[in-house]
Amino acid sequence: MRETVSNTRLPDGHRLAATVTTFDPSAGCAMKIFLSTVVAVLLIMVLGGIFFIYSGSYDVAATSRDPGIVRWAVRITRINSINRRAEKVVPPAESFLKDPETIRTGFEHYDAMCVVCHGAPGVEAGEARAGLNPRPPLLAEIKGNLPLGVVFRAVKHGIKMTGMPAWGPTHSDDEIWALVAFVDKLTRLSPEDYQGLRQQWRDHGGEVHHEQ
Repeated sequence: MRETVSNTRLPDGHRLAATVTTFDPSAGCAMKIFLSTVVAVLLIMVLGGIFFIYSGSYDVAATSRDPGIVRWAVRITRINSINRRAEKVVPPAESFLKDPETIRTGFEHYDAMCVVCHGAPGVEAGEARAGLNPRPPLLAEIKGNLPLGVVFRAVKHGIKMTGMPAWGPTHSDDEIWALVAFVDKLTRLSPEDYQGLRQQWRDHGGEVHHEQ
């Protein structure tokens, strides 16, 4: 846009000054070039992404280590996704979570389903853990307590692209909360404590019964 001042002489001899705004063609041309460049760059990125997807260039093998920026992006996305949804999780009464029967039930499920990937005090994780990418955390070695809602969310719904299954389709909420209660206690157990729980489990027949 360009502004010019126009002076007009009136019949009585006075001058009338007026500002006239005109369009500068060069400015419009520059804007068109800018927008065309943005569209072209976006189109190239889309086509490049489609080509990358269909080319098979990305190695999906679990033994292939992702670049640091990819690991960072996936990790931050995973943490924030779980934390956001865990805020809506309402835990049961504390009396239920601390009930010895709840802890025993949680142990039975943990020992049957979780030890192979997450280990336990005095119990090494199974061979499957070494082949997972990312590698599951050893829960007995985590410093501090994990938020109960976060554990419940991860156990019930699983976590994509980690090997963590969703136990919600096969377990009731009470069973999952029992497992959460046991995980909350896990870091305070000694290897002897854990073996004692295993012995009690064997004394009860060593079977995990799911609620219907």
